[in-house]
Amino acid sequence: MAERVVIAGLGAATAVGRGAWESAAAVRAGISGFAQHPYMIDTAGEPMRVALAPWLDIGLQGVERFVALLMPAIEEALAGLDAPRTAPGRWAIALALPEPRPGLPEQLARELLARIDGRWGALFASAAAFDAGHAAGLLGVHAAMTKLRAGQLDACLVAGVESYLEPETLEWLEESDQLHGAGPLNNAWGFVPGEAGAAILLAREEVVRSEGLQPLGTLLSSGTAFEPKRIKTETVCIGEGLTEAFRAALAALPAGAKVSDIYCDMNGEPYRADEFGFTALRTKEHFESASDFVAPADCWGDVGAAGGLLHIVLACAAAGKGYANGEFAFAWASAEGGQRAAALVAARAGA
Repeated sequence: MAERVVIAGLGAATAVGRGAWESAAAVRAGISGFAQHPYMIDTAGEPMRVALAPWLDIGLQGVERFVALLMPAIEEALAGLDAPRTAPGRWAIALALPEPRPGLPEQLARELLARIDGRWGALFASAAAFDAGHAAGLLGVHAAMTKLRAGQLDACLVAGVESYLEPETLEWLEESDQLHGAGPLNNAWGFVPGEAGAAILLAREEVVRSEGLQPLGTLLSSGTAFEPKRIKTETVCIGEGLTEAFRAALAALPAGAKVSDIYCDMNGEPYRADEFGFTALRTKEHFESASDFVAPADCWGDVGAAGGLLHIVLACAAAGKGYANGEFAFAWASAEGGQRAAALVAARAGA
């Protein structure tokens, strides 16, 4: 029988909190991190609405802005760890990154991994990057879980980072009719660009005990798929790829049990709601209420590649603080490039 994969560390840096627990509390309270961009103006002549990390200077751009979001999240997720007592060479890092787009720093993966190696090179013997936008974090979780269950790793830190605030990126979003705004020239069904760093530490149960780490939840299963009928194509998506990812992740749900808490990356764009609607109809027997979900983009904006991991952070925080609706939480994500991913978590400490 495959060993359980335990969630043993959480880290976050968002527009509503500089840590995992602070960010989760802000989302729980419905606090909004939306603000006017200091100098970017939309086609209606109004300041663009964004969700920016308020402690970062708006002049900090490029790789350095991604570093400033990512590194504190990793630091927080590893805070409970002393020098690992497990065998060297059996810890890894999976890095979730945005999909290629205008304004994204060149060689972002290489630059970030170099910074991580400079700080934690003695800990991580191997690394992988997933540049799949919204789905990237859960794709990293899926890859990590596969290797952990196979005994190929002792632990894996899955970390992700996103920032849409580069001027070229904001202009591209508006040209793509995805930037949320008011007025006749703007899109009421677009999204508010955000930024965040996120990290979760996954480890085999035996390793969590030996390292003296606190179990925050159990990763039960994950699922991935590809959706060819994507946004920005002349097709109609009816959730076939997302349904495949859902069914794979839900396969580990105990007989008779239902998911009580859902976390997702819906951000106001109609195609995401439509896709989830079709998927929920096909899988509704596994949920207490498929329409009762948490979509935290209304608090910290769309956080792209950091989102899936932040949803797991929220699930673990809800369980740890006692306000989860039940034992089983579910996170899903849908990337523009077609990648779909989902994860099932027993989000109760020691579950």
